[in-house]
Amino acid sequence: MRLQYSDLDSSTRLIKLSGTLDNYGVSDVEIDFVRLCTGDNVCILVDLSRVDYISSIAIPLLINSAKSLARQGGKMALLKPQKAVENVLDLTGIPLIIPIYENMQAAVSDLRK
Repeated sequence: MRLQYSDLDSSTRLIKLSGTLDNYGVSDVEIDFVRLCTGDNVCILVDLSRVDYISSIAIPLLINSAKSLARQGGKMALLKPQKAVENVLDLTGIPLIIPIYENMQAAVSDLRK
C-alpha cells in the first residue's frame, strides 16, 4: 500500500492511496493517514482510484478520520473508488458518513462549502 499526498490549497489536501487496504495495507499507511487528517478546518479528499481491494479493517480508519476532521471543523470525501471497493463502501454505509465523488472538481467544490 502506498500513500501520497499534496496540498491543493491551504485547507484542502489530496491523499492518494494505491494498493490493497487490508490488514497489511492499513498498517502501512495508518500513521501517515491519521496525521494528514488533522488540523482545524482541513478538508481531505481521498483518491481511491488505485485501491483494488478494501477489507473491513479499513472502514474504521476512514470513519474515525472523518469524524475527527468533523470535530475540528473539517470534512472528508472519497474520490473514484473502483467498483469492487465502492461495493464494500456501500455495504458498510460509508456514503452516509463520507460522500463519494467521481469528479475531482465537484468533490473539491463541495468540500470547500
